[in-house]
This record gives sequence, structure tokens and C-alpha cells, in this order.
Amino acid sequence: MRAKIGLLSLAMLAFGAGQAGAEPVQIRVAWVAPVANWISVWLDKRDLAKHFGQSYVFEPVHFAGTPPMVTAIANNEVEIGDLAYSTLPIAIKNAGMDDIRIIADDFQDGVDDQWTIKYTVLKDGPIKKVEDLKGKVVATNAEGSAVDIAMKAMLHKHGLEPKRDYTVIEAPFPAMKAMLAEHKVDLIPGILPFALDPEMAKIGTTLFTAKDAIGVSEFVSFQARKPFIDKNRAAIVDWLEDTQRILHWYLDPKNHDEAVQVAARLVKAPPERFGWVFTKTDQYRDPNMMPNLDALQKNVDMTKELGYASSSFDVKAYSDLSMVEEAAKRLK
Repeated sequence: MRAKIGLLSLAMLAFGAGQAGAEPVQIRVAWVAPVANWISVWLDKRDLAKHFGQSYVFEPVHFAGTPPMVTAIANNEVEIGDLAYSTLPIAIKNAGMDDIRIIADDFQDGVDDQWTIKYTVLKDGPIKKVEDLKGKVVATNAEGSAVDIAMKAMLHKHGLEPKRDYTVIEAPFPAMKAMLAEHKVDLIPGILPFALDPEMAKIGTTLFTAKDAIGVSEFVSFQARKPFIDKNRAAIVDWLEDTQRILHWYLDPKNHDEAVQVAARLVKAPPERFGWVFTKTDQYRDPNMMPNLDALQKNVDMTKELGYASSSFDVKAYSDLSMVEEAAKRLK
């Protein structure tokens, strides 16, 4: 998929250069979970992106989790990161990239009655309460990811610490259902779309949620490094304008049936499994892509308290929301 998208970007790069006489800015954007990180379906509605191929070209780049993105951002392999609240302080404080700036919201967890990640155990298994995980094996997509930290925060509240009280193994999200069913692990994180798999509902039950563990969270936001922003601010605003326009299309109930088809094609699963996309059952996405910085501050502080970041920081000092605000004004 990445190779195909890369070829498309090169084609549009050549087209834009020929048309406008200036080379469009390359904007590679990271993502992890299909559909949940809705940038994964951005290109399906690129016909709404009026600046695409002119001021910028866009390429979504897939990662297994947010921790590997830190290295990619440091090596300029992506222009815009999609870091979770847990990996943002690792990038800024542990990796020393203090030029990172939060520029927009991707999605939030636990807002009102919308989706929150569900941590799942076997219905007929021995785990009935969090304390029962002592001596057991839990799965995570990547150590230090937001999914991972929320899980460990809940276990920490109940007196359980990794290595000492339980074992953590990493696995890709699509493999987790089978691992739980085969008793290879005792707890898995249930993220969209995998958590709504009918087979998952037959064998699993929710032990706790991310909202139970950490409350409302600015789970994932978009970031860019300041030198890239300073050089390409106009192109970033154009991308954010197009991105908001595409997001509005996906959030519009009248487009729901088509959005379901897009999601089904991406995940290669029956459309009837995707009735939840861009509804109240889905993750919350701010229509203007404005991140919840107050929630993010609490999330970052918690990551430091659990020992996964060397220190906390003032998230507002590492934010530049002027571009997303300007993009939103253009669409009014």
C-alpha cells in the first residue's frame, strides 16, 4: 500500500510542479490503526482536497505503534507525526526533540458516551477483576503506546506492576483475538475496528476501559517540527483545510453508507461490520481538529508519573494551533 501511495505522490508531485511552476511540499503523515486513525482513509476522498498536487502532496505512512514514529520523526521520514499522549513526552523529553509542535487533533477517547478502548478477557476465563491479572500475561501493540500506558495505569491503580506482577508481550492488533482465544494471553486491548468483530463478542468480555483507567484523553494528536512549520506554514494550512473538509464529509450522516464501504475496503472485511464508523460508537473527533490540551496535560503528567517519560512539560508551550484555526476559518 505504501509503495502505491508513494508512486501516486510522485506523480502528483510532477503534475503540481508542471502546473504551478513550484514543487509542492511533501507531507507524509503517520498512522497506526485503520479507520480509527482516519488519515488511513484520507486518500479515498482526495477529490475534496482542492490544494492536493498544487501546494502539497500527501502520503499516509503506516506504523505498528506510535513509539516507532519517534525515530521516524527524528530521521525526517515523516513530516507530520500522529503521536499518542504517551509517546509525545518521550519524543520531546527523552529523545530531545523540543522543536515538536502539536498542530491538530486526531481523536479523543472517552468523550461523553462515545467510544473508549475496551480491555478484554475471556468470558469463561479466570479473570474477573483486575487483581486476577497477577501472574498473568497481557498483550499490547507496542510498549509505551497510549493503549499500553492506559492499561498499565489501571493495573498500577490495583497494585500491579509490569515484570514484577505480570508479563507483557507485544503483538499486532489483528492477531490479538486469536491469542486470547488460544489462551496465549489473558488480556488484550480492544480497539476499533477489531473490538467490534462479532467473533470477539462471542468469546470476550470487557474487564475495564481506557476511560476507567485515565478518564477523557487527547489520545492521539498531530505534530510537526518547528523548522518544517516555519518553512512550509502555508502548505500546512492548505493541508489542514483539505483535511478538515474531508473529515466533515466523513462525519456527515448522509455520507455514512459510502464511508462504511471505504472502511470495509481498507480492512478487507464485510461492510456490515462497519456501521459504527464516524458515528457516536466511534472515537470522538473534533470537527475543527482542535485538540483538548487540558486533557492532554493530564495524560502527559500521568505518563511521567508512571515512569515512561523523564519529565513532564507544559503542552501549550509545545503547541501551535494557529494553522488549524486558520484552516477552520476558511471553511466557515
